[in-house]
Amino acid sequence: MGNWTGRHPGLWEFVKFNVLANIATVTNFILMWLGTGFMFSALDDIPFKFFVFDYTAPESLGLCGFLSFLVATTAAQIVNYIVQKNLTFKSDASFSTAAPRYAVMVIVLVVISAALPGHSQVLLSRAGFPESLVPTLANIVNILVQVIISYPSMKFWVMPTGHKKTIA
Repeated sequence: MGNWTGRHPGLWEFVKFNVLANIATVTNFILMWLGTGFMFSALDDIPFKFFVFDYTAPESLGLCGFLSFLVATTAAQIVNYIVQKNLTFKSDASFSTAAPRYAVMVIVLVVISAALPGHSQVLLSRAGFPESLVPTLANIVNILVQVIISYPSMKFWVMPTGHKKTIA
């Protein structure tokens, strides 16, 4: 394994990014399930619409859906920063440089991730997926979008010079 990682450091970094992102993914799912199942469940019949956030369809879970996805995504991104900076990129980028850039990236991700489920849950529901599965599937879509945005952003913008060479 050490020889393979040494010959393919870029691919190994991407694999580590995705494997370690599962720590944030687990955080995300737990908080999304807690939010939609308990913390905000009393708000699921209150439609919410603001800016690009449209949680007015019953399938979107209203204010419950919005708050659940917002809290889950935000917490997961905090966990992800810590894990990726220290374990994937082994970055020595200063906090004062990396954190504001990461915050901008997270704001973009949070806006997308809080807006997207209001639409994707309706599409998934209309496609015939069971109501109980729709929030989980919407969360999977969110996570895929987050990976597509966050990996290159972190590698090339948030911590572009923060890569320390490691010996495998």
